[in-house]
Amino acid sequence: MSRKERRRLVVLHQVETGALTLKEAGERMGVSYRQARRVRKRYEDEGESGLIHRSRGRASNRRADPALRSKALAFYEECYGDFGPTLAAEKLAEANNVHVHHETLRRWLLGDCQWPGKCAARRHRRRRPRRERFGELVQLDGSHHAWLEDRAAPSCLMVMIDDATSRSVARMAPEETTRAAFEVLREWIERHGVPGALYTDRKNVYVSDREPTVEEKRAGTGPLTDFGRACWRLGIEIIAAHSPQAKGRVERRNGVLQDRLVKELRLRNIADIDSANAMLAEFTEKLDARLARPASSPADYHRALAPGEDLDEILCWEQFRRVGNDWTIAYESRVLQIQRQEGVAAAGTRVVDASQ
Repeated sequence: MSRKERRRLVVLHQVETGALTLKEAGERMGVSYRQARRVRKRYEDEGESGLIHRSRGRASNRRADPALRSKALAFYEECYGDFGPTLAAEKLAEANNVHVHHETLRRWLLGDCQWPGKCAARRHRRRRPRRERFGELVQLDGSHHAWLEDRAAPSCLMVMIDDATSRSVARMAPEETTRAAFEVLREWIERHGVPGALYTDRKNVYVSDREPTVEEKRAGTGPLTDFGRACWRLGIEIIAAHSPQAKGRVERRNGVLQDRLVKELRLRNIADIDSANAMLAEFTEKLDARLARPASSPADYHRALAPGEDLDEILCWEQFRRVGNDWTIAYESRVLQIQRQEGVAAAGTRVVDASQ
């Protein structure tokens, strides 16, 4: 018997002993006087079992077809053994034409002992509201993972996600390097424009703790990495987070990608980084259609590239060399002779070498 049914049993015992009238019993049971009479009559005719709900132990009239349940569980065991219920329900509908609600599938998997469920302890965090405008703040992070499983070596997925809308761009690379950061930033700028600020971690790809040079002191920029110098030239502020939780939006997206993207790459049998990058734009757009949301403000904070701003010249590595008295510069164990011509830096001046 349920707690409600046991409570009714106690109330009806009090009616039998004269401690309560039937009207008072109905009020305690939360039913009308007429319903209280029905409950009492069933109790008198059938005893305690008469208080048990008539549907107890009977199959629901709205239950799913057992054949559908067996078919869905068979496909799950064969093809989607490590998929979560939500993603598995999507793939069952797309690839196998088996339509079942993800919550129904979750209950089936729990009942069949194919899904353990999750119960992670949660720490208290102070809520930070989203930025109001698209492009006002974009979070950037590299996620190291076995994205291609045993088909290739572990790699790094560079992910950018807008704080206001959760729209994203992703690009895979062997490691989280300056080149990888340049590539994903270029893709974001070509797609949306130049954002106002980037929220990153404190890796030396993005920020530096060395002493600033004389030129950096004069410019008031502080010490800059190559990526930081490129962002400074584009007018992008870099905000360095002090913990992964501070940029939780991109960290949570990494978790979603480590679940969904790994399985999508497996289903498409993709085994190299170039092929993965070729499908990432389509994959992120599809994911954004599901997870993104409109910004609080309709204004777009991105700006277009100004005339004269060339990404090839900005997203590059720069090295400084001094021109010798014999009009030569040393570079990578080589001595390069500068030909005499108008407009070329004179001896004793500093020159910049920019390379992609």
